[in-house]
Amino acid sequence: MAAAFPVSWNYLSKNHHQHSRKFSIGSCSSSSKYPHKQDPVTTFLKSIRNTQVSAPITVRGSSSKFSQPGTRRTRSNRVVSLKSAGSDSSITSNILQTALGIVHLVVSLGIILAADKYLKEAFVAAAIKFPSALFGMFCIFTVLVVLDVTIPAAANGLMNFFEPALLFIQRWLPLFYVPSLVVLPLAIQDIPAASGVKICFILVGGWLASLAVAGYTAIAVRKMVKTEMIAAEPMAKPSPFSPLEVAAWSVIFVASFVGALKYPDLLGTSARTCLPFLLGSTVIGYMVGTGLPSGLKKVFHPIICCALSADLAAFAFGYFSKSGLYPILGYYLTKVSSDPGAGDILMGFLGSLVKRHAAEIFTSITIATLFSLYSTALMGRLVGLEPTLTISILPRCITVALALSIVSLFEGANSSLTAAAVVLTGLIGANFVQAMLDKLQFDDPIARGIATASSAHGLGTAALSAKEPEALPFCAIAYGLTGIFGSLVCSVPVVRQSLLAIVG
Repeated sequence: MAAAFPVSWNYLSKNHHQHSRKFSIGSCSSSSKYPHKQDPVTTFLKSIRNTQVSAPITVRGSSSKFSQPGTRRTRSNRVVSLKSAGSDSSITSNILQTALGIVHLVVSLGIILAADKYLKEAFVAAAIKFPSALFGMFCIFTVLVVLDVTIPAAANGLMNFFEPALLFIQRWLPLFYVPSLVVLPLAIQDIPAASGVKICFILVGGWLASLAVAGYTAIAVRKMVKTEMIAAEPMAKPSPFSPLEVAAWSVIFVASFVGALKYPDLLGTSARTCLPFLLGSTVIGYMVGTGLPSGLKKVFHPIICCALSADLAAFAFGYFSKSGLYPILGYYLTKVSSDPGAGDILMGFLGSLVKRHAAEIFTSITIATLFSLYSTALMGRLVGLEPTLTISILPRCITVALALSIVSLFEGANSSLTAAAVVLTGLIGANFVQAMLDKLQFDDPIARGIATASSAHGLGTAALSAKEPEALPFCAIAYGLTGIFGSLVCSVPVVRQSLLAIVG
């Protein structure tokens, strides 16, 4: 993987300080042992705060017996002059580097989002119900495979070009799942309490069953094929959030909250006017949640803190504006492209992602996906859950963007409930997947990665990969292929009819 854009700092070795007897100019160097990579925006913020003066000039040893009274003053002036010149050069170079990094991030991320947007519009215009994001994934995969076979350098160059965007998405991934959880009160307000309990039972039991099926299948196939495991290239870890970032988003939140109270139509519509402070509260909640102690995060996942922060902001605004909570939550996720809310902006990122272990991967994903769909339908029938609600939670183990496309193939499905069920399933996996994998004695990284992604999609993947980077490649592959296979299967009329027959 190409290097990100780290902030460099100056150093002088101990030997240099002890033995040098001449003027020395410290050089600016980059550490080769970074604990993690940072996205360019974070680097830019930290470089302003942490930039150190480079090129220090020091005088070593005793003064010469031939020196004149005015010599030291002359040398001191040279030191100050050279330190100033070196400092200006270092700061200019640092700012130029981070500016180029930000441009690189904006361009690479913009290409991904623009391609997803225009592909979606083209599919809608052509009345194609097949998920546009899935077609885009096929295209990207095909291009990379062809380039890897014909021009490997071009494939690596393409991956390196989009690396800043991928690091950005990796850092903020859990945040993109929050909108469905924030508007959960709207999704469940008409669902009876008894049905809600049944849904929770299906989600928890179904997640555990899917995890076990995928893991045991991967282990069984691995024993048959006996493919030797080769360590994967380590992946970059996202950087932690700095106090400066939290302060910046806090200012945005407070200013936009007060502005929206005083001028409700400041940005033209209520949704656009509420967007900045609702987005700000969501981001602040995520930043605070990621900074919680590890023990607390096991039961209070950052995404919960994130959703609560946005809900509290919506409640506070509804209280002070006398409009109530539900209208503000309606502004959070409008699902109208011409008048988007904060949630629509975040969910827009979700539409945009082997040969050696192909047997384990494809067999496990095929069995786990089919098991997830049919077991959910059967469990809904057994506990007496309403058919429309059971259909709505069928794709519980598939990432939100593709799950919504899948339920659109069924009549009467509640897409809001689908999104909420998917996020809740991922949340269960994110909190308990590692402990459950250990309990089931899944020690193989391939089995752990496939079982996690096949049962808890993106949130489970993010949680496990943060602690077990060796499982990340298999998580990523299973995460994408589970959505692909689930979408393809549900596109077949016979499969849909069989699922509806089981639901009742």
